[in-house]
Amino acid sequence: MVVKSREREKKTDRVFFALSDATRRDIVTQTLDRERSVSELGRLYPISLTAVQKHVEVLVDARLVSKHRSGREQLVRGEIEQLRRAHQLLDGLEALWRARLERFEDVLSETTRRESE
Repeated sequence: MVVKSREREKKTDRVFFALSDATRRDIVTQTLDRERSVSELGRLYPISLTAVQKHVEVLVDARLVSKHRSGREQLVRGEIEQLRRAHQLLDGLEALWRARLERFEDVLSETTRRESE
């Protein structure tokens, strides 16, 4: 049970690490509407092709994009399901914090009510 939980945490960490960089976020955005070659992606950014390839590998590792070969080109495609999982996780965290804030508000209201009695 703990092993599965840690593995899930590692996967989550990889997703959010990958999304922490603006270039990687843009690569995901660029590849959601259609596949793009790594060389095409390389022309979009003021960095070396090698740097773009490294960004793509981080995204592949996080499963935010997939990559396959077509002839001599490496094609990259955004993976919407992984983004949905990240969104669900963030929704869960938001719900948790909203519940905590509501509880805090209840405690504060109860304390204020007692003090005014």
